[in-house]
Amino acid sequence: MSSYIFSSESVSEGHPDKLCDQISDAILDAYLEKDKNSRVAVECFVKNNFLIIGGEISSKAKINKEEIKNIARKKIKSIGYDNLSLGFSDKCEILVNLSEQSPDIAQGVDYKKEKEQGAGDQGLMFGYACKETKNFMPLAIDLSHKIMQKISELRRSREINGLRPDAKCQVTVEYENGKPKRAHTIVLSSQHDEDIDYSKFKNELIEKVIKPICEDWIDNNTIYHINPTGKFVFGGPAADTGLTGRKIIVDSYGGYARHGGGCFSGKDPSKVDRSAAYAARYISKNIVAAGIADKCEIQIAYAIGLANPVSIYVECFGTNKIPENKIIELIKENFPLKPRQIIDQLNLARPIYNKTAVFGHFGRNDSDFTWEKLDKVNLLNQKSL
Repeated sequence: MSSYIFSSESVSEGHPDKLCDQISDAILDAYLEKDKNSRVAVECFVKNNFLIIGGEISSKAKINKEEIKNIARKKIKSIGYDNLSLGFSDKCEILVNLSEQSPDIAQGVDYKKEKEQGAGDQGLMFGYACKETKNFMPLAIDLSHKIMQKISELRRSREINGLRPDAKCQVTVEYENGKPKRAHTIVLSSQHDEDIDYSKFKNELIEKVIKPICEDWIDNNTIYHINPTGKFVFGGPAADTGLTGRKIIVDSYGGYARHGGGCFSGKDPSKVDRSAAYAARYISKNIVAAGIADKCEIQIAYAIGLANPVSIYVECFGTNKIPENKIIELIKENFPLKPRQIIDQLNLARPIYNKTAVFGHFGRNDSDFTWEKLDKVNLLNQKSL
């Protein structure tokens, strides 16, 4: 009987890196709302009470620097940084440096009727699905995201007093014979006010946040580490630097599957870093839901300016019911793989991205997360016979 333990983490919307992801995607959405063909690549840097917004944008939408700053301030305030006593607030200094997309890139990416839309960059993207959870996600990352969603909910409702925006958690799952057995260790660190009753605060986080989410997996031997340093008053950008795209493992599968290295946030869907990663999740999830495999990891690779992928790779870890080369044939026959096809099939040219920027891009029950649809299951069942 083989056993092992595996850990994944998630972070809250007030974590400095996630703050940057959300601002980047809020700016992306603002452009897509006015021009669905906008080309956007926006990244943010935050430290103390200072925010830098930089990148490349080509769009028919006209949004000036002050409007960009206002989008950022509104997002910062909505996350909970509305008081300078936290060392960072929506009144922070903001520097904006945006230019147009390189014409050398644009000539290979712009769509014309007589010309295919090419990939916005070279790169490799992975998608993954498994049967560990109802949403076909690995258990550790799924629980981690849900804990972060729950603590956000209770912070906003003030059901737990003293919570501040910055938080992170880590769930360690014990596996037996390749299947999750129990939650071995749960780490939860949450920023809080100076004058809290720590014993009460710790108990509330266990009873009101962790147990409602993890009740099916915890037992008497589950280990809890709640604010393990004993104090977490100083947090957010005042305590740490934030960057767009630095939480790519949190955004995807918690390290349980591979990652190609490109981040999602701040990028319009012509960037295959984002759209092809969504497509790979869409494909792998439908394959697992169709019973073709219990686990499925897919890699798709592209060259800048070219429409067709340069490679497709499938790994089912010995759980596949048909040969993997047959699965690749099914993918080519039944799923969109060119950038323009992916955008149209998954309806990606919409302002839907800000809500993807926290609590994970995959496994979410939201109609705008079109890459989570299971609309190919019956077709795959028929074709795989």
